[in-house]
Amino acid sequence: MGGCVMDYVGIIIPFVGGLGMFIYGMQIMAQGLENAAGSRMKTLLEALTRNKLMGVLLGALITAVIQSSSATTVMVVGFVNAGIMNLSQAMGVIMGANIGTTVTGWLVSSVEWAKFLSPGNLAPIAIMAGVIVMLTGKRRSTKDVSSIIIGFGLLFVGITTMSSAVAPLQESEMFRSLFVTLGHNPFLGILAGAGVTAIIQSSSASVGILQSLAAAGLVPFNAAVYIIMGQNIGTCVTAIMSSIGAKKNAKTAAIMHLLFNIIGTIIFSIAAIVMFKVFFVEMGAGMITQTEISLVHTIFNIGTTVLLFPFSDMIIKLAKKLEKEDDSEKDESRVLLDERMMETPGIALQSAVSEVMRMGSIVMRTMDKAREVMFTKDYQQILEIKEEEQTVDRLCSGINNYVIKLSSLSLNEKEHQHVASILQILSDIERVSDYCENISEFAETLTERKAVFTEIGTKEMREMIETCADSFKYAVEAFTENDKDKAMKVIEKESQADDLEIRLRTEHMKRLANNQCNTDAGIVYLDALVALERISDHSRNIAEEVLTAY
Repeated sequence: MGGCVMDYVGIIIPFVGGLGMFIYGMQIMAQGLENAAGSRMKTLLEALTRNKLMGVLLGALITAVIQSSSATTVMVVGFVNAGIMNLSQAMGVIMGANIGTTVTGWLVSSVEWAKFLSPGNLAPIAIMAGVIVMLTGKRRSTKDVSSIIIGFGLLFVGITTMSSAVAPLQESEMFRSLFVTLGHNPFLGILAGAGVTAIIQSSSASVGILQSLAAAGLVPFNAAVYIIMGQNIGTCVTAIMSSIGAKKNAKTAAIMHLLFNIIGTIIFSIAAIVMFKVFFVEMGAGMITQTEISLVHTIFNIGTTVLLFPFSDMIIKLAKKLEKEDDSEKDESRVLLDERMMETPGIALQSAVSEVMRMGSIVMRTMDKAREVMFTKDYQQILEIKEEEQTVDRLCSGINNYVIKLSSLSLNEKEHQHVASILQILSDIERVSDYCENISEFAETLTERKAVFTEIGTKEMREMIETCADSFKYAVEAFTENDKDKAMKVIEKESQADDLEIRLRTEHMKRLANNQCNTDAGIVYLDALVALERISDHSRNIAEEVLTAY
């Protein structure tokens, strides 16, 4: 009995080590490919038109490149969250992602059908070649190439180690009967596939595990089919997790992914049960090869996409029904940014920009209230301005932390500039919010001291507020729309505000000298001029960032 336990330990340790190498190899290969193609990938996805079929092809292509449907779906959830992509476009890419994920399986099974290449023999050579490239190359692009080569090699060393580790299990009656049970009970087979994939968060890796067991001749055909279907459900966990805390549409995109895979699994499970119980009983009980696993995986994923493509709008509707959220309870100050998005810095950056835009629109709303509050002295408005300022402070802090974390990742030169620009714009918007709060405090002071501006003072103050508020409005619009014409308008308005501030200050000093106005009101007037001129300065900063960085 002791020997038997020992045997299992001798199997588990190299198997776990092989699995670690496989996943790590896949990760660094994907990272290298993603870095090499990152910006192009983002451009590809952004260029996505309303053509859903194009979306399917793109989803397949991108997933084939980065070797993970989870990563593609997380990316899509991020895009939807950032408002770059609508649900219909997302649906196309999600469908395609499932097809793209079959590439890893074909790579692994090439051990059988491409013996002339024998990846098992090529792998050590690939690792060595990758290391030489890494040590000799100085440029970043060279480093990405070395990651791809080393990752490819490690992936195969991992799969070979796993296959060798499980080879003794051929003798284990218990293990064989376990797989036979999974083959006879579709529900258990699907559950096993979903469970393993959900834990290791990669359907490619769990297909790799299945292939290593198949190489040892342990997996019956019927069990493999059900496990593969379950793997597609398990892979949804990553996207569901990445949508937690995201906007409603992003959650809907994650649910679409889950529904698509569940409906596909139900259809094909029924087909498989009929096939193995009625038509091909012997085939179901026979052992499956690595290549057959790749084939089943590919047929299932392409078949699901072809079958469900015409019904994609219905899946979107169903996902919307399942994702219900009370809009009235939404907390504006909650930062809708997901750290998992950082795996794809380009998209994480886009999401951060989207949040800065959202913060800008909140401050524009505050600015509209600040335009009037000096004259109306409305207590409700004063309170609302203060609440919004607190919301903006929390948002600013959250976005700031996210962008700083992002800046520590491996970004290219252009992305680093973009990060610096975002941080600058973020700070300027937050400062404008502070000055709006100051204006609401001036309104409070006027009320407390029962002071009022003279008629001419009121007219001048209105002129100044209008000029500075317009300047900020154009600045936010220039940033949101990436509009250089509006950015130029901001600079015009800022020059006007500067001239106006000098003229109004001079006029006001004359009135004070001639005792034509109340001293308390006079002090508030001068403070307000300073605050408003600062608002126009910060608006100009935003405009200059738009003109130089975008």
